[in-house]
Amino acid sequence: MRQLLSRRASRASAVPSLALALLFALSASSVGRAQTSDASRTSEAPATAAPAPAMRTVLTAARIFDATTANTRPNGVVIVENGRIVDAGSGLAVPAAGPGVTVIDLGDATLLPGLMDAHVHLTGEIGASWSQDFVDDLLRFPAEQAFYAASYAKKTLEAGFTTVRNLGAADYVDVGLRNAINKGLIPGPRMLVAVYALGPTGGHGDGTPFPPGRVPQDGPVNGVCNGAEECRKAVRFQIKYGADVIKFMPSGGVLSLSDTVDAPQMTAAEIEAIVDEAHNWGRKAAAHCHGDIAARMAIAAGVDSLEHGSFIKADTLQLMKDKGVYLVPTLLAGEWTGGQADKFPPAIAAKARAALAARSQMFQSALKIGVKIAFGTDSAVSPHGLNGKEFALMTGLGMSPGAALRSATAVDADLLGVADRLGTLEKGKIADVVAVAGDPLQNIATMEKPLLVMKDGVIVVRASN
Repeated sequence: MRQLLSRRASRASAVPSLALALLFALSASSVGRAQTSDASRTSEAPATAAPAPAMRTVLTAARIFDATTANTRPNGVVIVENGRIVDAGSGLAVPAAGPGVTVIDLGDATLLPGLMDAHVHLTGEIGASWSQDFVDDLLRFPAEQAFYAASYAKKTLEAGFTTVRNLGAADYVDVGLRNAINKGLIPGPRMLVAVYALGPTGGHGDGTPFPPGRVPQDGPVNGVCNGAEECRKAVRFQIKYGADVIKFMPSGGVLSLSDTVDAPQMTAAEIEAIVDEAHNWGRKAAAHCHGDIAARMAIAAGVDSLEHGSFIKADTLQLMKDKGVYLVPTLLAGEWTGGQADKFPPAIAAKARAALAARSQMFQSALKIGVKIAFGTDSAVSPHGLNGKEFALMTGLGMSPGAALRSATAVDADLLGVADRLGTLEKGKIADVVAVAGDPLQNIATMEKPLLVMKDGVIVVRASN
């Protein structure tokens, strides 16, 4: 690129000065004519019409969920204008429907803040056949994969999840998807993206162990890094290309062939370099971590959240509480892989069963200790759009329905750093609203199929209850 610009500069310097003078004269003349023409059009234009009155949407329901207290209150009302919440609460005066005001009475339903999922992978999805997925990953072009990603984003939004944290993707499909959603080109949740997840050679993030020379080896730009300085470089590459958050993998994983699921894969120096560099750039750091030893190193380094956590022990969970580290347990991922382990190669199947067997005790210990638990599903491991099933898994292991709902609203908002504008139904916040039939504190399964989904004040789902 520099050489091309240099050649262009050389050609420009060779243009005779007379030609340059003529060019500037013609440009000045054109500008003058344009200004005169614009002025005459302005003088003939009619007076500017008064701006149209702002449109208000009023949502009413039998109850409203208070994400600050984890309780519901009767006679819920949310008033929305210009994509923001004008007012919200219990028993507010409801404006009369008419010009500029639309009132939607949802009846026996509950209004909640737009839901959040702190761990998804919107750019892919595991199918019925592991081998077919393997072939598709090798042969599918990134542009084609982007269309799949768009469909997954739409399903996620329609499931009531208006904000997600996308923790790892290839070929910058996540960055393109986020940007397309932000520009209104396609429907989907607002996204915080990690670009490539970081990990060492041979680790969970290094992919399939192809024979040497058959497939090009990845490096820091693609998230594979060894040694503290290379890990810092990898963080900088992800931020350069659009990362909102940094994801790294200090322990093994389930869906990889060459590593044990709970073994530490990074040194303390590498982990410290990643977390420190992420924080230097104003990004949070999320650690994929099934194993206990790697979890302790990540906590010591100041990590913001630990993902999965299947084999984390009680004393490490206590450290998480003391340090304020969030646990994102992704119960749905374990349920899905462990329940369908036979479709995977034996090495993966064994890890899936072991992680599923361990995760319940870990989750219950975290609850008892008081670790901050955020909502995340690892969707892509399970089909997109089923995110709401995580609620029943959380409550099935002892979490109260109110706490489960908070985990996907106010708690996730704190973890993602968006609590100033999302996560609760309060005046001045962005108008992301979900409504579900009945009372989710009495029937958490109702969270799996919302009646209404509003993002940025625009209704994207409206079903009959």
